[in-house]
Amino acid sequence: MSSVVPSISPRTGDVVEVVASETPTASVDRICRAAAAAAEALDALGRDGRAALLEALAQALEDARARVVAVADRETGLGEARLNGELTRTCYQLRLFASVLTDGGYLEATIDHAGDTPMGPRPDLRRMLVPLGPVAVFGASNFPLAFSVPGGDTASALAAGCPVVLKAHPSHPATSKLCFEILTEAARKAGAPEGTFGIVYGQQAGADLVAHPEIRAVGFTGSTGAARALLAVIEQRPEPIPFYGELSSLNPIVVTPAAAAERAPRIGTDLAASFTMGAGQFCTKPGLAFVPAGPDGDSLVQAVQDAIDGLEPMVMLNGGIAAAFTRGTAVLSTVPGLTPAVPAPANDFAAVGPDAAAAGAPAGSRNAVADGGGFRGTPVLLTTTAAELPPEATEECFGPVTVVARYQDESELFAALATLPNSLTATVHRGADETALPAELTRRLRSRAGRIVYDGYPTGVAVSWAQHHGGPWPATNTQHTSVGTTAIRRFLRPVVWQNAPADLLPPELRDEYDSIPRRVDGRLRPIP
Repeated sequence: MSSVVPSISPRTGDVVEVVASETPTASVDRICRAAAAAAEALDALGRDGRAALLEALAQALEDARARVVAVADRETGLGEARLNGELTRTCYQLRLFASVLTDGGYLEATIDHAGDTPMGPRPDLRRMLVPLGPVAVFGASNFPLAFSVPGGDTASALAAGCPVVLKAHPSHPATSKLCFEILTEAARKAGAPEGTFGIVYGQQAGADLVAHPEIRAVGFTGSTGAARALLAVIEQRPEPIPFYGELSSLNPIVVTPAAAAERAPRIGTDLAASFTMGAGQFCTKPGLAFVPAGPDGDSLVQAVQDAIDGLEPMVMLNGGIAAAFTRGTAVLSTVPGLTPAVPAPANDFAAVGPDAAAAGAPAGSRNAVADGGGFRGTPVLLTTTAAELPPEATEECFGPVTVVARYQDESELFAALATLPNSLTATVHRGADETALPAELTRRLRSRAGRIVYDGYPTGVAVSWAQHHGGPWPATNTQHTSVGTTAIRRFLRPVVWQNAPADLLPPELRDEYDSIPRRVDGRLRPIP
């Protein structure tokens, strides 16, 4: 018998409603087979048809804005202002991928006409990218819209021509269900085939999903532990598939002595705002900041502490995350060499997450492990020295906590940087007209991060053509991005047509076609 999937308010710990039952294996099979049956028809819509589909999905979400934001706020506690901004981002993202389709450059269309070469005669070769097939997308806890059911993985997979089967996140199942229903109805009206979207609920359903032979790739945002569990399932498949995971990230910040001398109070205040944004539940949260020793650094650290002193305990996404945050900060506070800037507060938390809520609990009942005030965490600032940087300070702790490591000189700083795990981002704050140290930091950090930020903060990832949201392991397990237009590349594969008659070629590979950029006989030809 399937367990129910409850919707829990993180503000109170209450079970507000039962959203669905966990999806049994037989239903996962039916959903995946429906997605496979839809794949050819979705591809056949062509670039223009899928662009129109993405525009229709964006408009449907816009039309349902009030409902979507209200449900998401109830389930995540993120606040209407944040969620309205996230929905705007989500709709923009869908429309941006519509423009990617219109542009057509993502196809990497390449033509080498038959001819002589130093190696002998060459056949006529024509290459472009084609969709992989059905994609499994796992929603993220911390972005119920932009990285979940209607998010970037979904947008890029649909743009590529791949049906999407979604795994609803247990932190926001009602939001996931509502968005799924909105997208499904909009897709039907736009002429997309039945099976373009599917959704499953429950941990076992997620494992069944990645194991299903019709699923051709997985998009995932979440913990390294959950990723390893899914990868273990994939490894048992007769035919392995790509798993694109965005996982764990420390996101170090380096403040140079010149920057601290110029603007220590402002950097401290802004750093506090960055690591407490969204209760510190961002994959790009700066978890470690290197600050010079001395009076300027003292002023910066004091500004951080002053900024968080007046903050109330922050609502966290679910009981599991709040409990992990409390355990993590408690451990950090006892590590030799790590010192709380002020005595660590008692954090309110639930001992288990929403998945552990009692099956069948009626709407309005109390989650037995909540403290009566929901799931909350109080911001924490810890300090240490770069020379004695403990390993525990280099591990991601999800939530509103950061560690400031003080360094005496460049050699001490560089030695500490060499011990860090790879991250999604690394940030350098430099003085006006300062070049030598920032250049050396850039050289050292480039191999450790997918995005290097200057004089700013990593929280906030713009959706654009040039964006890369990724990094070496453990930030991700892939060289691809999950944000920005090149995210589409994850769900495509190359095919070459050799000596093919013109009537069997895709339109984009025929000689007379000139509506997209193409490389012909080695030369890039833009649109006339």
